[in-house]
Amino acid sequence: MLTPDVLVTHVEQIATAGWSVVENAIEPELIALLTHDLVRLETLLEVAPAKNSFEGHKTLRVYNLLARSQIWQRVPVHESVLPIVEQVLDDGCLISSLSSIRIQPGETPQPLHADDQLIPLERPHAPLVCNSMWALTDFTAENGATRLIGGSHLLDSAPDFGTHYESFPAEMARGSVLIWNGSLWHGGGANSTNEDRVGIAMNYCAGFLRQQENQQLGIPREVASTFSTRLRRLAGYGIYNGLMGHIDKGDPTFLLDNPNKVEPGSMLWDAIG
Repeated sequence: MLTPDVLVTHVEQIATAGWSVVENAIEPELIALLTHDLVRLETLLEVAPAKNSFEGHKTLRVYNLLARSQIWQRVPVHESVLPIVEQVLDDGCLISSLSSIRIQPGETPQPLHADDQLIPLERPHAPLVCNSMWALTDFTAENGATRLIGGSHLLDSAPDFGTHYESFPAEMARGSVLIWNGSLWHGGGANSTNEDRVGIAMNYCAGFLRQQENQQLGIPREVASTFSTRLRRLAGYGIYNGLMGHIDKGDPTFLLDNPNKVEPGSMLWDAIG
């Protein structure tokens, strides 16, 4: 549980440096369960590296984890991470994507990028994306710890793809979580060790943005109906600022329990009068 002082410290660090690490954020029991299920999924889905330098030629990724098994429902709402994200964005934020990243031995550095650089707005701008990396293993300079350029979220441009920039590794112990502003220049590091570097990319965006992964179609409705109220809204089953996301003036979360009916609700304009 984050104390108010610790919460403020992380939010201020992200505002100024663009990133912060929450040490020992995730309980060992959850780390063990996620690690075990990830191996199961990689085997079941026969996951292989991609054929591009961004995703990595020696990196395994599993996307759409919320649709895979129930244990992943604990990730987006974790009390050591979500409160920070809600302060960087707001409590109407959405899950943008939830995926795994296993950097294997011999992987080369990922090109530095900003997670929001495809959004066609002038930079710098208010935070639109806030992402996190959960360390399921230790993250070191040698095994591919995420590399950062501190303060780059305040620049008026995004990095040129494939260009080399001086950066530093965000080293952290297993169970820690790196959280950063989506405008920060960063990228996965090279792995020169004989062991995998395993992380979970838990990414969020502002409630008025299109999500990176389509949560409503990617997650079967019968799975989403098992979500907690908070997780449903994070996945997009809710209304942002009293208007965005409604269905016939009704709250879309009602459809998860009543698929053939929409319950009329009160919209922003009704409240204004």
